[in-house]
Amino acid sequence: MIPPRLEPLLRADSPAGRLSVLFHEAGHELALVGGSVRDALLGRPIDDLDFTTDAHPDRIKEIVHPWAHDLYLAGQRFGTIGAIHDGHIYEITTYRSEVYSDDSRKPQVSYSSDIGEDLSRRDFTVNAMALRIGGGDPELLDPHGGLNDLFQGILRTPLDPEIAFGDDPLRMLRLFRFLSTLGFAPTEEALGAVSAMADRLQIISAERIRQEFSKLLVGDHVADALVGMVQVGLAEQFIPEFTALELQQDPHHRHKDVLAHSIAVVAKTSPILELRLAALLHDIGKPDTRAFTPAGVTFHHHEVVGARMARRRMKELRFSSQEVKDVSDLVFLHMRPHTFKMGWTDSAVRRYVRDAGPLLDMLNELVRCDVTTRNERRARAIQRGIDELEERIADLRQKEELDALRPPIDGTQVMEYLSLEPGPRVGQAMRMLLEHRIEDGPYSEEEAFRLLDDWNQNRD
Repeated sequence: MIPPRLEPLLRADSPAGRLSVLFHEAGHELALVGGSVRDALLGRPIDDLDFTTDAHPDRIKEIVHPWAHDLYLAGQRFGTIGAIHDGHIYEITTYRSEVYSDDSRKPQVSYSSDIGEDLSRRDFTVNAMALRIGGGDPELLDPHGGLNDLFQGILRTPLDPEIAFGDDPLRMLRLFRFLSTLGFAPTEEALGAVSAMADRLQIISAERIRQEFSKLLVGDHVADALVGMVQVGLAEQFIPEFTALELQQDPHHRHKDVLAHSIAVVAKTSPILELRLAALLHDIGKPDTRAFTPAGVTFHHHEVVGARMARRRMKELRFSSQEVKDVSDLVFLHMRPHTFKMGWTDSAVRRYVRDAGPLLDMLNELVRCDVTTRNERRARAIQRGIDELEERIADLRQKEELDALRPPIDGTQVMEYLSLEPGPRVGQAMRMLLEHRIEDGPYSEEEAFRLLDDWNQNRD
């Protein structure tokens, strides 16, 4: 008897149903395993179907050939064959165990003929359940009590956590990813093992760390995960600039430190990766800019230093160039609204919109979420300022093309009018025209050519 929630996965015309027939006819076992079983039992959406089998990779390719439209072989040396059908990839992995040596970033893979050994080497008991299919009634395999842990919301390793995390140290970060995305609580034994073994994360590639951390950041329980990672020393292994905030006192927030404030900001933001990364890193420049004055502690220009630090850390974690740019720009700009205490002029609004570009909505949300003070009067004043800014943006959008700030003529027209060849002077002229657009609003082509005349004469 299998739980009713798993039955839809096993329809005869489903991918699992078709593959079960192929493997049974070939004389091999096949089982759904891991996240798909877990999520089906939780009633969560199932993004991927992962299978495990006693067939070795070359044999898997032979078995799925009549059904798969193509194969994805990037994981073949680790025992995984991706069968592509109707645009979806279904990963099928030979029963195995993975072990990382003390200094290797690549696992040593050995195959097994026993699904029980395979399940014992999985990361957590809630992922160490399998639904055996093909050749008879389906059977739910749960040798480590994963079903009970699932409904109690517990993250526990099938074997001793020192063994599980030693086999693959990335599981220590995955522990907090599942805390963030599922809201499950790690056992004290698991947390103790992470605390003792945190430095083992150093052997894991930056790409794998980035993938796990990105999933963690967009979880519903991200604050709990971040706090937990800091407490056991895991965050220090790959984002030390963030953990350094714990020692920084911020005079504007009644938190014990800037770290607590930053975690609170992350938790308030929408689950968008770039936005949450910016929230996480927006104050990392404060330790390097801290100064003591008669008025108290200051962090002048921490956004400038922080943007540079964010770029460096994200590059080391192998985020894409666009992600690095977007997050560092958000960090750099997050203090901009606070500089306009006397109201927003049209030119100030235009410049803000121009500098924010496509990040405008995320930047405004970051600025709002950055208000975590318990001083209600100050919080209301800041929110009113942001409200005013957004009202001014909306007002100007109705009057002019605010999201496409550009002069009325282009570079080709500038070159023709001034008889210039492509080069720096063309760029200088265009910047002058754009600056006039920002300061004074829309203007005609005739006015643009008059400005060019004046600019060109003054340069001569």
